[in-house]
Amino acid sequence: ADQTALLPLHINKTDRLDTPSKPRRSICSTHCAYLLGSRVLQKALKMAESLDSMDIQPSEEVSNGAEGQTAISETQNPKKSSDAGSESDSDDSDDEAQETLRIETLEMELSNNPTNYDSHVQYIRALRKNGNIEKLRQAREAMNALFPLSPAMWQEWTKDEASLTSGPETFPAIEKLYERGIVDYLSVSLWCDYLNFVQEYDPSIRECSPAGILKARNLFERALTAAGLHVPEGSKIWKAYREFEQAMFNTIDETDTEAREKQVLRIRNIFHRQLSVPLLDLSSTLLVYKAWEVEQGNVLDVNSSNLDEISSHVASAYRKALEMLNARGHLEEQISRQDAPDSERIQQFMAYLKLEQSFGDPARVQILYERAITEFPISSDLWLDYTCYMDKTLKTASIVRDVYSRATKNCPWIGELWVRYLLSLERGRASEDEIFAVSFCYPFFRMSVL
Repeated sequence: ADQTALLPLHINKTDRLDTPSKPRRSICSTHCAYLLGSRVLQKALKMAESLDSMDIQPSEEVSNGAEGQTAISETQNPKKSSDAGSESDSDDSDDEAQETLRIETLEMELSNNPTNYDSHVQYIRALRKNGNIEKLRQAREAMNALFPLSPAMWQEWTKDEASLTSGPETFPAIEKLYERGIVDYLSVSLWCDYLNFVQEYDPSIRECSPAGILKARNLFERALTAAGLHVPEGSKIWKAYREFEQAMFNTIDETDTEAREKQVLRIRNIFHRQLSVPLLDLSSTLLVYKAWEVEQGNVLDVNSSNLDEISSHVASAYRKALEMLNARGHLEEQISRQDAPDSERIQQFMAYLKLEQSFGDPARVQILYERAITEFPISSDLWLDYTCYMDKTLKTASIVRDVYSRATKNCPWIGELWVRYLLSLERGRASEDEIFAVSFCYPFFRMSVL
């Protein structure tokens, strides 16, 4: 059988640092599995060993980062290239016929090879252009059943659904799409879309009911947990949170002094929290905060970065955050260089991760791993490093399990990830049914039992 059919992500070997080869197997992993005594696990480990004698490589198409995985070159799209010179003299019926033919061709390709990532992307694009909503939904679901979708694809999907109808009956379905999307990869822009969506369309939030306000605040806190430490972009979520609370303040009757004072304290607390986080626009946030304090009746120089005018504990936290930001500035510049080779940028991410690990803050380390895999979703080195760190550092089985699940979806050809995944399930006292379900997802195990 053609083993490459089991490798859903399509990349060019020359465009990545870690072209998959024989996975690194360790005696200790096999020995631990033996001691754990799971027959299912032992069988899966034996299947992993079969990789040692196989030369499994992904197919030869380019896959960019998760933020740009939907980019397909013009030469890969026969419709675009063939239509370029004849667009002016092609009538609507010809265009429609070509679109239909293109869709039928892609359907045939996916029928023959359902794990072809690029065919899924092109099929979704063709259906989106064609306007076949039901087929488009089915195509997106079919692709997501096999692959994690890029943030851009989730944004397209959610916005398409929201544009069709904005009634309250459709809100839960779109909300679920956002919940699915924020799991695949870290994306501040997707989180911001989600936050804006619930504020605009959730009836309880629009009515400012106590339950709705609580729901919004909980979602903002989740967004901060996921992306509030994102050095270049995290401030977008902090700002959105402050704006939401300011909007709540504006709804309070001017005669309700106690409620207004309580809301002022809430907004001030968000400012103080943000000023303690090393984010790129830290200095400008300080000026915004001082201007806001002036609006509350406090006397401050809004054009100065002087810290003497603010409380000592806020000033101390700000200085520490500024020091942390300065220590990371050169690495932030390196990993953001889009003109640098992927291999170089991955190495810069690794150096940055080493620095963060030396400071011992798991939250900061994890968000940097998430940023790295969003940029390089099929880098097995990154996933192996990430899962190893999670195994050693975090004791919450569900969090570690989720990372392994995503790792094996992005790099299903890496046997060591599957082995570690199964071992983590054993350590977390997962049921035998769950272990078997994961084992069955592993291509070489599945082949052995079919």
